[in-house]
Amino acid sequence: MPPWSAAKAKVQLRLSVQRLRTLQQKKEAQAKASRRDIASLLERGKVETARIKVETIINEDIHVELLELLELYSELLLARFGLLDQNTHKPDPAISEAVCAIIHAAPHTELKELQVLRDILMHKYGREFSQAVMEDRDLCVSERVTRKLGHNTPSPELVDAYLTEIAKGYGVDWAPKLPAYAEAQEETGAAVQASGEEEEGKESTTAISESLSTTVAPAEKATEDIKKAPPYEPEEEEDEFTSLTKRFAALKKR
Repeated sequence: MPPWSAAKAKVQLRLSVQRLRTLQQKKEAQAKASRRDIASLLERGKVETARIKVETIINEDIHVELLELLELYSELLLARFGLLDQNTHKPDPAISEAVCAIIHAAPHTELKELQVLRDILMHKYGREFSQAVMEDRDLCVSERVTRKLGHNTPSPELVDAYLTEIAKGYGVDWAPKLPAYAEAQEETGAAVQASGEEEEGKESTTAISESLSTTVAPAEKATEDIKKAPPYEPEEEEDEFTSLTKRFAALKKR
């Protein structure tokens, strides 16, 4: 492998950022088409099929969040490239989280550009350091990254939350059959019948529905919040770091 080249590393960082953004856009377009199909399944009463399909969407949303994190880490390394270019055996603490995240998580993506960047970083900091990062010794990799690398089956509550949001978004009359939801509706209906105040009953039912819908926040909402974050505009070095820090904070833990 050739020796460290600052120029090559900077070019590879920029390529990685571009490809990460492109891949996110592609996956978001695919997810939109999938949500439309799921809404159609709910409308036709094929709930079980919709549940199976929505699990895939949930996992894809989590993967998109991982790509967003890796994009931000790549931008951070560009903003702090002077620290990356130092002749040291370990990365500076200001860029250590970004370096570790890319080395650890790049194999979980399909981007060749990110794989090349990972190889460059591994070569720069050596085999011993790279092996420790790959094994996540001493928890050197951010939990924000490791939480998005698991492939656990989504909980029924999260699946219902996704289906509820999809149904609302496409105007489909569907709601999960949750015991608490049904019981609350029955109590509200009894109160309305006893008092004869139909409008008050409607307001109570709406409040209950809103409360239930916020019990489990879908990963999709977290992704939408990320996309609303202001674009990264380099100014002074400290301002760049502050801007990136705020964008990291926008990624909600799941």
